[in-house]
Amino acid sequence: MSNHLVQYICGIADNSLILGQRLGELCGHGPSLETDIALTNISLDLFGQVRSYFQYAAELQGDQSSEDTFAFLRKEREYRNVLLVEQPNTDFAYIIGRQFLFDVYHQLFLEKLQSSSDQTLAAIAKKSLKEVTYHVRFSSDWVIRLGDGTEESHNRMSAAIEDLWIFTEELFSCTELEKEMSNSALGVDVSLLREAYLNRVHAVLNEATIAIPDVKYFQKGGKQGIHSEHMGYILTEMQYMQRTFPNMTW
Repeated sequence: MSNHLVQYICGIADNSLILGQRLGELCGHGPSLETDIALTNISLDLFGQVRSYFQYAAELQGDQSSEDTFAFLRKEREYRNVLLVEQPNTDFAYIIGRQFLFDVYHQLFLEKLQSSSDQTLAAIAKKSLKEVTYHVRFSSDWVIRLGDGTEESHNRMSAAIEDLWIFTEELFSCTELEKEMSNSALGVDVSLLREAYLNRVHAVLNEATIAIPDVKYFQKGGKQGIHSEHMGYILTEMQYMQRTFPNMTW
């Protein structure tokens, strides 16, 4: 069970790790100073959560592993983040759309993870939820602001939601590991989050005057380690220093 729990924790952390890395690419490139700082702070929030998860995973593993081992020394197929968070920073609308679609899920997930029978996981979830509640408010406000703004901003926000929607179903697709963790009261049955997710997302999109995408087929695979073409580039940049100068210290 301990090894399975480590894998489960890494899967949770990988979503925040990869999305945090994507947001980190934007530092200094935001459309305004205030927004740039806000996105950077969200990135730092996510990395802080990742550290808590990976430190706990290293403790459970009980070998020479550390938070850096999990973050920087795994191969691409060993990461279990959903495909949504690795999508590129196409433009500001895509950045906000990706953030919003993940934030709503993340908030619902943490609300349930607070009830985990594992006290450490429950504590991490409780602390993280305070940060993610702000993330949801930030991204929701921007979706509405862009969607119900000018013709240009509306078209861009609509296009982003339309393109990113195909990655949302994976959020609620339970792997065998997730089922095991849920059945043992350690984790969350993500399939049960779908209805609440759709209700919250639809409410924001309706206010943003954005039509709900009509999608019949969805992209999946990230939870099984099968990623998009973007993932390799993300890891190349993220892991460069650790792999070039192993065990480096500052």
